[in-house]
Amino acid sequence: MSDRFVLAAAEDLEAVRTLTEAAYRPYTEMLGAPPLPVTTDYAPRIAAGEVWLLREPFGLAGLLVLELHADHGMIYSVAVAPAFQGQGHGVRLLRHAEQQVLAAGHGEIRLYTNARMERNLALYQSFGYREIGRRPNPHRPGWMIVDMAKPLTAIAARAWNEILGQTAAGDVTQEPARKRPHSPIAEP
Repeated sequence: MSDRFVLAAAEDLEAVRTLTEAAYRPYTEMLGAPPLPVTTDYAPRIAAGEVWLLREPFGLAGLLVLELHADHGMIYSVAVAPAFQGQGHGVRLLRHAEQQVLAAGHGEIRLYTNARMERNLALYQSFGYREIGRRPNPHRPGWMIVDMAKPLTAIAARAWNEILGQTAAGDVTQEPARKRPHSPIAEP
C-alpha cells in the first residue's frame, strides 16, 4: 500500500476541521466537551506546514498535526475519518510523524492525550511510547493530560533507557527521575 501523505494547503482547511470533528466526536460525547484539537484554528498550523493529510483513493483517510521543535517532534493531533478507522491508518500516521521527526534530525517524538482516552493510550503504548508524566489540563478543569515520548534512534533509546531506569531488556525498573519539558501549545 502506497502512502499518500501531502501537506495541507489553505483550501484544505474545511476538510481538516470536518475530519477532526468527526474523528473526535466519540471523545467529545464521552468527555462532555470537545478536546482542544476540535476547537483549534488550523489556518496558522496549515500555513506553518504542520498539517499532513493522508489521502486514499476514496477520500481523506486521516490527518496528522506535527510540530517540529529544536530538539524533538510533538504530535498535536492524529485523526482518522470514521469511515477509515480500524484499517491501520492511525499507525500509518504515527509512522509518518516519526519519519518526519527523524528527517528533521531529532531523536525523540512526544505527544500528550487525555487520560480518559484509553484506546489512544493503548495504541501509543503498543507503538513504543512511554508515559513520562501526568498533569492537570490548564484549559479544561478536571481533565488530566498524559505526556508520552518515544526515542527514535539507537542513541536516543539508550539515553531514554538510562533516564527511565530501564534494563537492557527494556523493562521499566523505576519511575522516571524527571519529567521532560513539554511544548507550550494547546492541550487536549
